[in-house]
Amino acid sequence: MANRIKIKKGLQIPLLGKPEETFRGEITSEYMQVCPEDFQGITPKLKVKVDDTVKAGQALFFSKMHPEMMFASPVSGTVTAINRGEKRRILNITIKADKENAYVDYGKKDIRNLSAEEIKKAVLDAGIWFVIKQRPYDIVANPAREPRDIFVTGFDTAPLAASYDFILKGQETDLQTGLDALAKLTKGKVYLSISPDTKNEGLKNAKNVIITEFAGPHPAGNVGVQINNLAPVNRGEVVWTLNALDVLFIGRLFNKGIVDLTRTIALTGSDVKQTGYYKMLIGTELTKLFIGNVTEKGNLRYISGNVLTGTKVEANGALRAMHSQVTVIPEGDDVHEAFGWASFSPKRYSAEKTYLRLKKAYRLDARVLGGPRAIIVSNEYDKVFPMDIFPEQLIKSIIAFNIDKMEQLGIYEVAPEDFALCEFVDTSKLEIQRIVRTGLDMLRKEME
Repeated sequence: MANRIKIKKGLQIPLLGKPEETFRGEITSEYMQVCPEDFQGITPKLKVKVDDTVKAGQALFFSKMHPEMMFASPVSGTVTAINRGEKRRILNITIKADKENAYVDYGKKDIRNLSAEEIKKAVLDAGIWFVIKQRPYDIVANPAREPRDIFVTGFDTAPLAASYDFILKGQETDLQTGLDALAKLTKGKVYLSISPDTKNEGLKNAKNVIITEFAGPHPAGNVGVQINNLAPVNRGEVVWTLNALDVLFIGRLFNKGIVDLTRTIALTGSDVKQTGYYKMLIGTELTKLFIGNVTEKGNLRYISGNVLTGTKVEANGALRAMHSQVTVIPEGDDVHEAFGWASFSPKRYSAEKTYLRLKKAYRLDARVLGGPRAIIVSNEYDKVFPMDIFPEQLIKSIIAFNIDKMEQLGIYEVAPEDFALCEFVDTSKLEIQRIVRTGLDMLRKEME
């Protein structure tokens, strides 16, 4: 029986729009977009140019620091545009998809007959190494460094999160193959974290891993919380992290011999008429997903991901590489209230119980409801931050860029997503996730 760890601190935000466990169909689009900014810690160097034809699984670009690290095209087709921003930074690569996908054949392989180096090379060559992230720094893993341990999270507790049980049903073989591959990539342990409510047999009975149950509110499903409770990261150590849905990509590579970047995503949110699950490739335009299926109650915010850590996209935007959820909520910029926060409206929600909780779920919008101000030391972060770290002190040390303090306060084991709830409850209205991301990037440049 798996060990169980109870997470007491946290917050489950009661939002409307939980995904109905029903498969609604497959979404395709004529044009696909791959965004290099989805992959933290890499500087992309192009391998294609406009009008080049590519196959699914063929490299579009590679990492400047690690030329062996390729990034695969999700479809076969023709490169129609390479869009750039300031300082010629690559924003996205647009591909006009073929009617039927043609795949690069990497050949089926038996994990049992492969060495760690052969597995690593296969994943790097196929362009799907990006699913493996590392701590410290929360970036795409450095393939030159061997991880002390590997952590895989098998559930998600974010607001309106997708059900891993539902998505993984029927894909247990690919999941186990992926876990077997990861087990060969470290001399340490592979930790798989699941929920006490997990029903999927592929997760509950996974082999070559140490299974631990995590109970409690969000962020119990965050891999950072799981690392903190199982085996914290110290200076000089490196661990790799994944979620179970990304492990599927590795399993498919060895079982099918191709790069299949299909995701089953949950369409969620208070302003979705019919929630549910859809299949689509990474980079698929979301227009068809929204047409006729969102409300017309004012301006809407479309999010690839969840409301706390997702990426704001346009209605015709694309599914970003690391997300298995799409959310639609009100923007809120067209709302005018006579008394603002003092209205005591039953439609309002507060983590601190400022308002009476008369509803089980709320239609919350994207407004910040206030401007930036000085950090108020009120211990409000501690109520929703379950890691053995002092969050307020760490944030201050990052702002001051005091490296010694940052190290003492646990900077090496955190990621921006671990502070998402702190940002939600913050009366100072700070962009805490952006502060943490900036601090991690600056520390990496200083230390490496």
